[in-house]
Amino acid sequence: MKITPSDIQQQQFRIRFRGFDVREVDSFLESITDEFQALIRENTGQQRELERLKLEIEEYRDREKAFQDSMVNAQKGLDDMRANAEKEAELIVAEAEIRAEKILSTVHSRLTQLHDDISELKRQRMQLEVELETILEAHRKLLDMSTEAMEAEETSEEKLKYLKGT
Repeated sequence: MKITPSDIQQQQFRIRFRGFDVREVDSFLESITDEFQALIRENTGQQRELERLKLEIEEYRDREKAFQDSMVNAQKGLDDMRANAEKEAELIVAEAEIRAEKILSTVHSRLTQLHDDISELKRQRMQLEVELETILEAHRKLLDMSTEAMEAEETSEEKLKYLKGT
């Protein structure tokens, strides 16, 4: 059973022969009542403070959990960003390799075309040389024939002059 300050204040003692001094008992009871009331007020204040601190601790725990959740989410975000960056880098490298292969293919095709063109030009050159040699040979023969004809004509003219002069 809880004793309250009013219980202490209202407590009555029986008086007996050679009992307690009533004034002293009343004075003592009044002191105890005051002290008891002070203790109850202090206890109530401390209970309120305890409740406030419990709420504050709970608030700090909630904040800590929110902070930890934020940290976990931030780490997940960073991991996702890193993974995305790596994938993007792989795509860029793959695209660059494809472009390089296309460029090399184009260069090889162009090189093959140039080799074919060079071969064709060499063939045409050889054909032209043969044609020029044929033309030159024909012109030499014509020149030789012309020279022979002129010599024959000169010889004929000399013979005519000789015959006329005789």
